[in-house]
Amino acid sequence: MKKYFNLFDLSQRVDYKTEILSGLTVAIALVPEAIAFALLAGLSPITGLYAAFSIGLITSILGGRPGMISGATGAIAVVFIGMTVELKERLNVTGDDVVQYIFATVVIAGILQVLVGVLRLGKFIRLVPHSVMFGFVNGLAIVIFLSQLDQFKIKNLAGEAEWMTGAPLFIMLALVLLTMLIIWGLPKLTKAIPSSLAAILIISAITIGFGIDTSTVKDALDGETMKAGFPPFNIPQIPFTWETFLFVLPYAAIVAGVGLIESLLTLNLIDEITQTRGRGNKESIAQGTANIVTGLFSGMGGCAMIGQSLINTSNGARARLSGIVASVMLLVFILFGSGLIEMLPMAALTGLMIMVSIGTFEWASLKTFNRMPLTDIIVMLVVMVITVVFHNLAVAVLAGVIIAALAFAWENAMRIRARKHVDENGVKHYEIYGPLFFGSVTAFNEKFDVQNDPEEVIVDFAESRVVDMSGIEALNALTDRYEKAGKTIHLKHLSPDCLRLLKNAEKIIDVNIMEDPTYKVLSDDMA
Repeated sequence: MKKYFNLFDLSQRVDYKTEILSGLTVAIALVPEAIAFALLAGLSPITGLYAAFSIGLITSILGGRPGMISGATGAIAVVFIGMTVELKERLNVTGDDVVQYIFATVVIAGILQVLVGVLRLGKFIRLVPHSVMFGFVNGLAIVIFLSQLDQFKIKNLAGEAEWMTGAPLFIMLALVLLTMLIIWGLPKLTKAIPSSLAAILIISAITIGFGIDTSTVKDALDGETMKAGFPPFNIPQIPFTWETFLFVLPYAAIVAGVGLIESLLTLNLIDEITQTRGRGNKESIAQGTANIVTGLFSGMGGCAMIGQSLINTSNGARARLSGIVASVMLLVFILFGSGLIEMLPMAALTGLMIMVSIGTFEWASLKTFNRMPLTDIIVMLVVMVITVVFHNLAVAVLAGVIIAALAFAWENAMRIRARKHVDENGVKHYEIYGPLFFGSVTAFNEKFDVQNDPEEVIVDFAESRVVDMSGIEALNALTDRYEKAGKTIHLKHLSPDCLRLLKNAEKIIDVNIMEDPTYKVLSDDMA
């Protein structure tokens, strides 16, 4: 098949037919999830579609990973659940005003993401351990599932929500289970049409054709009518005060952090599949720009979507064109098909979201309990619990990273060792191995017997590294102890980076490195 040059990246060839067909498929797959995620956040479905269009288009053009698809996601929607609750309880903000706060949050989150990219901080995604990601996605899956339980409630005459019973409950369960069955089973028969879209169309046809009395999207909107059209420009209508900024900023940081984590992890996954390399910092800038734009054009915000990105790449798409086609076709649907959205049964969307939660959950993580280190299991559970209880994904990830880092530091602190021997000249040698840093300083100091050592001592760092200021101070104190005892100590095989640390530390502390005319053993080159 004839290949052509990509209009946006002349270094890469692209198959236009494959890109266009894949883009059409992705556009169809985006529709039900964008609607469902918006409803999950308590927003109008149109805000999810607006976000999917604008974020998908901008990241496809500017992003650092051609072929990756972005849009409204569950991870971002979950953040807004907690934010909405606090807005109502703390600031007494309700109704349409809540949406304005969400738009402002998305804009500020976008600014933070752009800063991350400009400052080239995207590489720090490497610091997120696998156990943290297990806990993150598992907690996210549980939150999405629990949020769907509200769909099994109805309002009584007093306006209070209570659990369904009798025929309404039976109908709801039957439609949800049928939706899940179609989503699970259709791909085993054919992949010509996205199973989620097929499930929603089939359930809609059943409910409309047989006149089944069940709640629809219009019911979820309390009878309001969705306004179709091009995403309208809207400066968030919130009080421009310091108090408002301090309220919005933490949630914006959470949205920015969660969005970048999910986007950069998706980027790495697509890199592995395509055997190419994306640009994380460029993707961060693109994600931030997209969120700024979507926040100003009535969208709920979003990030990269693992499922849709895998659909796109599995179809053979490798360039930016597929994402552009998907976004443009999504806009066409918004302009001409939004009225149909109100007729969709909530049971179909509930079944879809439950399948999303099942697919999001890392079932392989359950096998780690008897095979992985205890600290990894603890980290995974802590992240999952924080995510489920507080709906705060960024804090959950941060807590997991801190616990994992402390566990790593403790483990390495226990690894420092010293082999000891006295040579034929009566000189005692300490051969250190393991890192010398704040966690291992105490164990390092315990290795030396200053009072009983001979007059001359050599400490060999060939298998060790001085990592931080605590390590430098430990060397300073050690040499000082030998000097006061009237003995000579030589530091041997200090690496160039260690020497630079010691040189810089001279401005702060007195680094007592004692040289001997015979040995001169401060570095490998001098040994």
